[in-house]
Amino acid sequence: MGEWPSREKASAILDEWTKNKNLRKHAYAVEAAMRAYAQKLGEDVERWGVVGLLHDFDYEKYPDAENHPYRGAEYLKQRGYDEELVQAVLAHAEHAGVERDTFLKKAIFAVDELTGLIVAVALVRPSKKLADVAVESVLKKWKDKRFAAGVDRGLIERGAQELGAPLEEHIGTVLEAMQGIAGTLGL
Repeated sequence: MGEWPSREKASAILDEWTKNKNLRKHAYAVEAAMRAYAQKLGEDVERWGVVGLLHDFDYEKYPDAENHPYRGAEYLKQRGYDEELVQAVLAHAEHAGVERDTFLKKAIFAVDELTGLIVAVALVRPSKKLADVAVESVLKKWKDKRFAAGVDRGLIERGAQELGAPLEEHIGTVLEAMQGIAGTLGL
């Protein structure tokens, strides 16, 4: 078993690889959601948070499916980080074909796409604040397939099912986690 990077180390890796402010905010949103699920499931909050921070750290340099998330996983492996971390980073991307056989892998897959939809819903609020977003607002926008058309709702539904969470509850967990770091997200 290899080691896990601390949150500080993971944050330094993210900052080194990712200059785009919005990509970093996405990482923080996914980190918050992962921490919330870890707490809910009685898992290691720090480790799960690190997976959230690092799941897309290679995306800015390697946005294509041929390289992402493989390059990032390779980098983590070369540095001797735990295989569980490497596999979780790979598991967030459907095309990587990693079996989601742990709650950690299921959670990173389930929250990734949903954070983007929640941000989109916040951005169309007059206040542009997460505080003004409710689960109902997300579900209402969910039905409008033209809204945030790039968000794959099927992936979110499958992720919630794999976690054993009803969709509404899943949205609530992720929304609440993101509201908790709204300042960091600028929302």
